[in-house]
Amino acid sequence: MAAPVYPAWLRRAAAGRPKRAPAVRPARPLVLADRVANRRLRLGEASCTTEMSLLMACWKQNEFNDAACAKEIQTFCDCVAKADAEHKERRKQESLDQTGNFSSKTVNKLLKRFPNITHDF
Repeated sequence: MAAPVYPAWLRRAAAGRPKRAPAVRPARPLVLADRVANRRLRLGEASCTTEMSLLMACWKQNEFNDAACAKEIQTFCDCVAKADAEHKERRKQESLDQTGNFSSKTVNKLLKRFPNITHDF
């Protein structure tokens, strides 16, 4: 009766040879890049579209007479002012980094201030 044939790796392990860790050869150097891609954190949604469509419908019905559509114009202007205030507040929070995430612009500034050391002393 013939002895079973085992794979080579099993024979080496059984012979008591110490296993070596595989050599890691990264494709690129393991350092941070000098910049990151510019990306928006989130896409903004369109604001005041309902008020704008009501204003345009009123203008069309009244032959583009501003006096007849004063209420719709005021509603649209109020909505724009409110949306602008919310946008400024959100930008203020992002600039103070209260959101917990850095924008790509801030990350690029920090990477420029603290570049990688590319030479040995």
